[in-house]
Amino acid sequence: MILLTIILQAAWAATVSKLGAAFAASICLLGASFGISKIGVTALEAIARQPEAAGDVRSNLIVAAALIEGVAFFAIVVCLLVLFM
Repeated sequence: MILLTIILQAAWAATVSKLGAAFAASICLLGASFGISKIGVTALEAIARQPEAAGDVRSNLIVAAALIEGVAFFAIVVCLLVLFM
């Protein structure tokens, strides 16, 4: 009876960890998409105010978006490791 209880608790913990990993991955993607969209909006406003600085703004936009995407990718990999380990 005790062994069955331990097995059921382990199965429940595995289910909860998979649910938590999926929830964390979705929050990560939402945060990254919000951050990249906020950078895009700000860059477009900056280009509209100073069109002569469009090249500098665009290059900074690409670097910032790449950094956010890298962090989001790292977080999703960690969530997948939790999910499958």
